[in-house]
Amino acid sequence: MEKTFNLTTEPWIEVIDAQTNQQVSVSLIELFQNAQNYRQLAGDMRTQDLAVLRLLLAILTTVYTRYDADNQGYEWLTIADDFKVVSVDENYDSDEIHDDLKKTWQDLYEGGQFTTIVTDYLKQYANRFDLFGDQPFYQVTASEYDAVVPENKSVAHGQKTGKPTGLVAIRQMNRRISESGNSVALFAPKVNETKNDLTHAELARWLIMYQNYTGVTDKTKIKSDETFSNGAGWLYQLNPVYANGRSLFEILMLNLLLVPMDEDVRYPVQRPVWEYTGLADYLKERRRKLVPDNLATLYTTWSRLLHIEWDDQQRPLIFTAGIPMFDNVGALIEPMTLWRQDKKTSQFKPAVASIKYTGKAMWRNFGQYVNVNRRDDIHEAGIVTWLHYLKAQGLVPDDQQLWLASTALLSDGNMSSQMPATEVYDDMQIQADVLFDESSADYWPVRIEDANNITQKIGDGYYHFAATIGQIRNIDAKQFGQRHSAQFYAELNRPFKAWLASLTGNDDREAKINEWKQTLQTITLQAANTMMATSSSRDVRGIVDHDKNNVPRQINVFTANNQLRRLVFTQLKGKQVKVADEK
Repeated sequence: MEKTFNLTTEPWIEVIDAQTNQQVSVSLIELFQNAQNYRQLAGDMRTQDLAVLRLLLAILTTVYTRYDADNQGYEWLTIADDFKVVSVDENYDSDEIHDDLKKTWQDLYEGGQFTTIVTDYLKQYANRFDLFGDQPFYQVTASEYDAVVPENKSVAHGQKTGKPTGLVAIRQMNRRISESGNSVALFAPKVNETKNDLTHAELARWLIMYQNYTGVTDKTKIKSDETFSNGAGWLYQLNPVYANGRSLFEILMLNLLLVPMDEDVRYPVQRPVWEYTGLADYLKERRRKLVPDNLATLYTTWSRLLHIEWDDQQRPLIFTAGIPMFDNVGALIEPMTLWRQDKKTSQFKPAVASIKYTGKAMWRNFGQYVNVNRRDDIHEAGIVTWLHYLKAQGLVPDDQQLWLASTALLSDGNMSSQMPATEVYDDMQIQADVLFDESSADYWPVRIEDANNITQKIGDGYYHFAATIGQIRNIDAKQFGQRHSAQFYAELNRPFKAWLASLTGNDDREAKINEWKQTLQTITLQAANTMMATSSSRDVRGIVDHDKNNVPRQINVFTANNQLRRLVFTQLKGKQVKVADEK
């Protein structure tokens, strides 16, 4: 009997049931039929959930850009029996097409569930969603693999010599372990003997994640006339941001960009990886190194060709070969990332999440998510632009809480390996009419960014206060300051996020800003008082320091505290705070 594990019917996606709050495993068809009954994805890691979310979005984007909420094909499309687009009627202009796509989104959202056309589509392509068979999911067959890699890297050569090459171990693919042959993961969630064990459901999830978060330790590549280096997985190159929601259905809908945000784009035909006619067809496209022109291709982009052999203990032996990756410069079709502008070329590229900033909360980068001042050197995250469109079109109410989230797998910073070091997650909630305030006189995003800037100035002042204490104590002042600065911002996170979520379009802007200033003042002075309470006799006596003009001056815990208090008063314009006597 042939092996089979079909993702359309076998349970493999981990979700939280909204009624029981229990984690359950569901198939693709079950998920789309009952998305409104699930709270969220609940896989092995948040970054894995993001990779799976993008796969789900690729399916939905493909289906609902061809069929409306009544399961009918759009009249401006000719669709084949295999659900593929044959042609687009040239008599329809962009506005008509975009209006139809907008109506489909609206009908689905108001209906509260996905329609049967998604199940029909999955049944049509069920053979492409099986982990086994002639067209295995996110893999290639041995003959396909051997046809495109050097002979000495082939599966056949490995079987002949008994020394297969170009392998990636499960313990490396499993991003909760990420153990290469050269380094042992000491605090892995599995003992050494079981690090390469996994179920078919787990394999499916890790396959999807690995294609999105591949490092660069492997050296095998497909044969190519042009030289190329094995690149990292696409999601690994981003600083992701996406919309969260109250249910899995809402999460999927808020991230479902059916209408092109580029007005010059009439109708991009979606082409997920499983709709390519074969490997040769897919590699022909990848060798061109062009940024995809549709989201389904982007969301299902492979970073490696993978082939799986099974040993006598039914453990997978995974062969891997790099394939050309398109450049991320100017890849503005990607909606789920922050961007940064190259100062030399003025082009935008994804702002890769860095391990240097693991403790920096989303709200502190508010101006990077929203182009507050309409600056040319900032490109707003595509998902934020999409949410703005939904609000402007009246598809989400003004008072709806929008929930932006970010999760990233951070590399170790070693460019020769890019092994995962840690995973980070953060989020922030803000009302739609605050995030997309239309008022010109008292624009909420500008006021929020102003509050952010003031908070940063106070935060800088607190760092210098702590660093001065470290200097007085004759310890590493920078390290001491950084540690206490991190603690200070950790204290600010919850109240700032709560303040941000409390804002409404009808608020008195000045009153709400002053509310935050008062909170900031209280937290800052409490933190300073806590530091003062640990003062030693050395802190009180102080030391002689020299200013930038080499003039000697006496500094102690009181002078440092007074300097911070003056900053708090001048920046926050609050009530006069009592300044301690200098001694």
